[in-house]
Amino acid sequence: MPSLNPSPAQLAAFAADMPAGQPILMLNLLRYNAAAAYPDASPHAACSGREAYARYSRKALAKVRGVGGEVRLLTPARAALIAPEGETWDEVLLVRYPSPEAFLGMLADPEYRAATVHRTAALADSRLIGCQDA
Repeated sequence: MPSLNPSPAQLAAFAADMPAGQPILMLNLLRYNAAAAYPDASPHAACSGREAYARYSRKALAKVRGVGGEVRLLTPARAALIAPEGETWDEVLLVRYPSPEAFLGMLADPEYRAATVHRTAALADSRLIGCQDA
């Protein structure tokens, strides 16, 4: 089953588990749809999953920077050495935020939330893993 958006329970667990006030890294594993999966009544033009993610990224990157974050790495994923058989990812994205609070504040921003329609349409599956920035 694909994992695309955090549930309220997952957000609460993230807030409880991450070190308050400390820099964090968010590891994103991204697998794109061949064609973006917008809802049927969507006003958005048909495009590839990668293009839909680019639409999301244009808004998201401004919001990441707005809370003091920065992209540390965006690279194609090539081969999973240790993973369930058949599990593949298209890209790995690593983003640094000054704190979990900054990250969660960005998620709550109405403009950011509006842009997530593109992220959801873009992705066949994803993982978002919070890491402490050593």
